[in-house]
Amino acid sequence: MLTPEEYGKILDELEREPNKAELAIFEAMWSEHCSYKSSKRWFHLFNDTSPYLELGIGEGAGLINLGDDLLIGLGLESHNHPSAISPYDGAATGVGGIIRDVLSQGCKPVALLDSIRFGNLDSPHSQHLFENVVRGISFYGNCCGIPTVGGEVEFAPPFENNCLVNAMCVGVVQKHKVVRSIASNPGDFFVLYGARTGRDGIHGVSFASKDLSERSDKDRPAVQIGDPLKEKILIDVTLELVKKGFLKGLQDLGGGGLSCAISEMTHKGNTGAIVRLEDIPLREDDMDPWEIIVSESQERMLGVVDAKNLLSVEEILKQRDLFYAIIGEVTGNSHFIAYYKGNKVIDLPVDLIVEGFPEPERIIETPDYINKDFKEMPKIKDLRSEILKLFSSPNIGDK
Repeated sequence: MLTPEEYGKILDELEREPNKAELAIFEAMWSEHCSYKSSKRWFHLFNDTSPYLELGIGEGAGLINLGDDLLIGLGLESHNHPSAISPYDGAATGVGGIIRDVLSQGCKPVALLDSIRFGNLDSPHSQHLFENVVRGISFYGNCCGIPTVGGEVEFAPPFENNCLVNAMCVGVVQKHKVVRSIASNPGDFFVLYGARTGRDGIHGVSFASKDLSERSDKDRPAVQIGDPLKEKILIDVTLELVKKGFLKGLQDLGGGGLSCAISEMTHKGNTGAIVRLEDIPLREDDMDPWEIIVSESQERMLGVVDAKNLLSVEEILKQRDLFYAIIGEVTGNSHFIAYYKGNKVIDLPVDLIVEGFPEPERIIETPDYINKDFKEMPKIKDLRSEILKLFSSPNIGDK
């Protein structure tokens, strides 16, 4: 939800009341999940000067040069809240999302890893989350043909009501085949391809940015539903488009949906966009414009294609039987403009969407569960019993 301060900033900048579709964009893009508004102040600490670093923070994946212009792509994301209320789908779509993030730089995804945390293993709730998160992770990767090569799991009381589910993908790409998540040339076309757009995942980034509570179960519709077999086709098609050099820009549609992909790509390119929402393939015909623009339906990519390659791209997408549409064009006016059946429903400055949020003040505190009075190691009287106690812990025993 937007804060009163944020809504006031929107009114001041627009000098008018935003409509429902525009408010939905701000709510998505100014969420913690999309804007990183609480952590952005520390981004300067990331290494961006190493000679082997080809692409640092700011896009779907980082790229490291291994030599001979072979790059490795690394992406990591959390899917904590979705997994807490719908562990199978939440974990599965976390894997799907990070695969597409790495894919969006032109990389071929080759491996998955995961790092997960739950409450005590003797808790029925933690057992339920653990079993279904692991099922979701393994099923999605296996169906895509991408192995999970490593990971870790630990159990501790602080994670009882807020599990952590971190998914990582590793990919490879030749340096000359790298694609950026950018739309820099007015006149290029936006091509949306993959699955159809539905209502699953609407308000997903807003839900992911707020505290969990006993009432969070009502947010279950905000969790996306994945289709890993569709993702496998999406991966193969995208890699073919990359190989043939048909994509001038590429971004996946995860958190925030089209509102995020279009605004971020045009912001990086100092451009704008005109989009026709009625051209987007839908699963449900009665969707409103605001629902279409922020839907987080999975297995979708947004490509930027120039006019000379448009017919070739369409032919490839038709051959693979993927839903696709040419939904708009890159413009030079730095505004995100969208029409629905001839009516203008969105007209917002791209810079305001992506970076216009008021930066919140945050208090840094030490968590209560950390023992601040710990001064020395306890004296051990029975070494054998203490070792057996350690080995009986699920965090250590099988390792």
